[in-house]
Amino acid sequence: MLPLKPEDSKKLFLRRVFGSTDASYPKELEQVMDDILKKCGGLPLAIVSIASVLAGHKSSGSIDKWETICKSIGSQMESSPTLEGMRQIVTLSFNHLPHELKGCMMYLSIFPEDYAINKYRLLCRWIAEGLISEKRGLTPMEVAESFLDELLVRSMIEADSLEHFTGEQFYRVHDMLLEVMVSKSLEANFVSLQGGQYDGMSYDKIRRLSIHGNINGPDSPPKGKVTRHRGAEEVNVQHLRSLSTFQLQGHKLLDELGKFTLLRVLDLEGCGGVTNMHVRYACQLRLLKFLSFNNTNITSVPPQLGNLEHLQTLYVGNTTLLDGLPETVTKLERLEHLQLYKTARWDIMWTLPQGLSKMKALHSVAVARLGNNLKVAEELGELEQLQRLCLFIGPETIGEDVLEKLALSLSKRYSLRLLKIGDLSEGKTLNFLHRLPKPPRLLRSLAINGNIEGLPSWVGSLTYLVEFTLWQTDLVGDQLFRVLCELPNLKILVVGWKQYGHNELVVCRSHSFPVLRNLVFGGILPKVLRIEKGSMENIETIELRVPYNDELEWSIEHLTNLRKATLKGNKDSPSLDLALEQMKAENDKRPKPNQFQHRRLLPEARRADNQAMEGERQRHGRDQGRQEAERGTSPRQTTTLLRLQRRRAPPPAAAFRNPPRLDEEDARGCDLAT
Repeated sequence: MLPLKPEDSKKLFLRRVFGSTDASYPKELEQVMDDILKKCGGLPLAIVSIASVLAGHKSSGSIDKWETICKSIGSQMESSPTLEGMRQIVTLSFNHLPHELKGCMMYLSIFPEDYAINKYRLLCRWIAEGLISEKRGLTPMEVAESFLDELLVRSMIEADSLEHFTGEQFYRVHDMLLEVMVSKSLEANFVSLQGGQYDGMSYDKIRRLSIHGNINGPDSPPKGKVTRHRGAEEVNVQHLRSLSTFQLQGHKLLDELGKFTLLRVLDLEGCGGVTNMHVRYACQLRLLKFLSFNNTNITSVPPQLGNLEHLQTLYVGNTTLLDGLPETVTKLERLEHLQLYKTARWDIMWTLPQGLSKMKALHSVAVARLGNNLKVAEELGELEQLQRLCLFIGPETIGEDVLEKLALSLSKRYSLRLLKIGDLSEGKTLNFLHRLPKPPRLLRSLAINGNIEGLPSWVGSLTYLVEFTLWQTDLVGDQLFRVLCELPNLKILVVGWKQYGHNELVVCRSHSFPVLRNLVFGGILPKVLRIEKGSMENIETIELRVPYNDELEWSIEHLTNLRKATLKGNKDSPSLDLALEQMKAENDKRPKPNQFQHRRLLPEARRADNQAMEGERQRHGRDQGRQEAERGTSPRQTTTLLRLQRRRAPPPAAAFRNPPRLDEEDARGCDLAT
């Protein structure tokens, strides 16, 4: 990648330090700013790293700090930017972190390169490892989130993607930053790494072990001890406090789990060698605070799970659990986060048990099912700490008394920040939402998956709502937009139609969405989609799902701030090809963009900008098999980044039941001029 021009370097620097490219700043800082930018050599990562350090020192009295930072940057970067110079700058950025953030940042060295890190998986692990300090008036999760926000602001990590229906946010660490974190962690014996490029390394003590791939092959004997360099004494790995595996296939170290009695964190997510036997071993580790079997092949969890009295986080999502969790799960009174989502079959879910009210610490549950049980519906309202709930109802007939009690329980849960609720039946069970005595007014994310007769009137009163999803609906435009346009903070809108009764979908100018940034329309769309001028003028990304044979007539003419448009549809869809050509033709009509503003050629700058928009951007094109090609368009536009993915279409039942996922369909998109 070519370095930035001096004027673009300065714009990026000003944006990161002072908030905008035309911000005013003390003239005393002008000269030292120029010196810093020269030493950064036009490299976006270097500029962002240094700017993040100086973002807290904006006054004229901070000139000494600026000069100190400038002197710390090697002068060789100006004439010949090198990897070593970049490492120096990244290390400088790390060294200026507050003490409590350094441990959290080094902890990221546990994850492999280019790994998408789930937000709550990371935060829960920080807490379980004791990396989060107590602060008066704040919960550990709130403190952890503030630490994460600070790392985002400092550009030490980057927002990667958001799964709309589950509300899961993912992050990544830049390769250069990760390399420095690994070096720092190994130097301080903060983390021990094995497998892959770290195979054969030895350590004085092993407290946090992260295994990247197999160690010496899948059949190597378990290593009960690891030898130090220079023949020093052996150290027993039974002192492990934390064990993580990535892409491990059946290593015999897993058979020793029952001996690691001091484990606080056991994260086996995605480990193909995990069996029910390993689950039984894990249930013997009474000090566990974090336990994850996400994306494994386990089929059952024994009743001994209830013995893990210190457990705070339990992840068993996307597994093949046949009977859900044992009833003894209600004995886990310290459990805060419970994740059981299943991406393959949404109709096989853990049914909420009686005794749920004993789990007073529950903060989040995703995904669970409510059957025709009046007592459970009542107990749900007694979970005073509950903030995130993904709940499906049915598929059996649910009595009106149960639905009335559920409505009352949801109204009592003023602590809710995220509510995803769906119907597994074919009826209109979700109509009970109209009967909520009062809504949880602090909701920031709301999703309704299933048929409902009109939007509940209280939706328009959710002044803190940022994201709204409505899937498998048959509501027409005006029924939606006249309510949703009342939401002052709505930034993300996702709507998928089971069927659409009219030939045209119009977003009228009278239904204005002043802060909406991301728009997704899917399901069965009408033949004409029209967004009137002034209705959604601040949209930055739009995603449309194109019918297979029917032509979709749509226009981006009035979306003047659009940065990216994505079209999705079935493989080899002729209407998809036509819609793509139409989109590119409209894009060519736009004025030539300012290169820095749209940043298609500046990946680091674009990623840095994404960090300031946490939770607002969807991932496009991260799945395996991605093909990216840069294609020139017209003399009026420098580059169009075209992402093309081919995936088989989902079977009709899955397409009807599930919120669509990128890995199930064909997706094509273009970065657009602004």
